Amino acid sequence: MSLPSSSSTSTSQRVLSSMAGGRWQRLWEDGQNTVGLSSAKEALHRCNGFVLTLLSGSATLHEYQLVGRHLPTEKDATPKLFRMRLFATNEVIAKSRFWYFMRKLKKVKKVNGEIVGINEIHEKKPLQIKNFGIWIRYDSRSGTHNMYKEYRELSRNAAVEACYSDMASRHRARSRSIQIIRVAEVANADVRRPYIKQILVPGIKFPLPHRVIRSADKAHRALFMGSRPSTFY
Repeated sequence: MSLPSSSSTSTSQRVLSSMAGGRWQRLWEDGQNTVGLSSAKEALHRCNGFVLTLLSGSATLHEYQLVGRHLPTEKDATPKLFRMRLFATNEVIAKSRFWYFMRKLKKVKKVNGEIVGINEIHEKKPLQIKNFGIWIRYDSRSGTHNMYKEYRELSRNAAVEACYSDMASRHRARSRSIQIIRVAEVANADVRRPYIKQILVPGIKFPLPHRVIRSADKAHRALFMGSRPSTFY
């Protein structure tokens, strides 16, 4: 088995060198020193997938339901159960967030508690568009704020992802500073925000400004044309 070629190596090294810090270079060197790599892509995969995850964007959120409690003691043989619904990319992060809130709200640490059960909650109708209201609390540079946002998405997970992106763009809020308090489906009559109400108008129509006429038969389609394209209709 051969190591990555010089062209692949130089390309990947340029990608890594464009990122800040020497951590990426160390990851690249660890992957390059591994025996049995046939391409630079495999070398990056051996770097625990860390670089590829950053290049491809954030992971998809999942909704988990966790049930936990304090460990049984002599004074309390049957501790109270606490149920929590959290949004996280995987079960490991969901458990970490569960113990974060348990420590803050109920003074129960991970060393003194246990997770009884964890399961993922799936959307019942993933192909039906819905209105979602999200209650959040986030920390800004000046203080802690409560906020209510509305989104029109196919699932609760997509609505929460849109909320994180919206808060990052409008308020420069990091995901670690945002706490999702509640997510609920909102009926059309109960929608508050104007940017959602404008879509709920009966008989709404959208223009089609870019209509490109193409041949129905693939045999008559050409990759290169001798005339400029025209989208006037």
